[in-house]
Amino acid sequence: MSSERDIFANFERMRREIDELFGDVFERSGLAPRRGFSPRVDVYYCDDPPRAVVTADLAGVKVEEVVLEIRGRQLEIAGERRTQVEEGRLYQQIEIEHGPFRRVVELGADVEQDAARATYEDGILKIEIPLRQPEHSARRVPISGRTGQLRQDSDSGHGTGA
Repeated sequence: MSSERDIFANFERMRREIDELFGDVFERSGLAPRRGFSPRVDVYYCDDPPRAVVTADLAGVKVEEVVLEIRGRQLEIAGERRTQVEEGRLYQQIEIEHGPFRRVVELGADVEQDAARATYEDGILKIEIPLRQPEHSARRVPISGRTGQLRQDSDSGHGTGA
């Protein structure tokens, strides 16, 4: 079994050296892999009551690590998924993205940002934001100008004729 461990140890050392070599080249060229990730989201709209609903896949993220901000029609979801890699383990593959994240979601309608609420369950963050209702009230607009009588039709019997 020690020979198998030596093979993996050599493979791991070789992988680190290749990462260092190519990582250095990528960093100098500006093509370095990005740090962190962008969580996947779904956005939909409901009618009763009218609202935008955004769900984000944040499995493994502690809710205390998440910040939500709404600016106009933009919802920003930011935070960090802490690395679970531990010393003494030899990983074959690491596919779960870790590190800081930031996702800006463009909403397709005006929203009531002060009435937004969010829940976090089973790794899914759900944000519900009521849609701003258009104003349908009528308002009379006063007319300013010279005072006096408007000229009316002669058929009305209220004309200025003799």
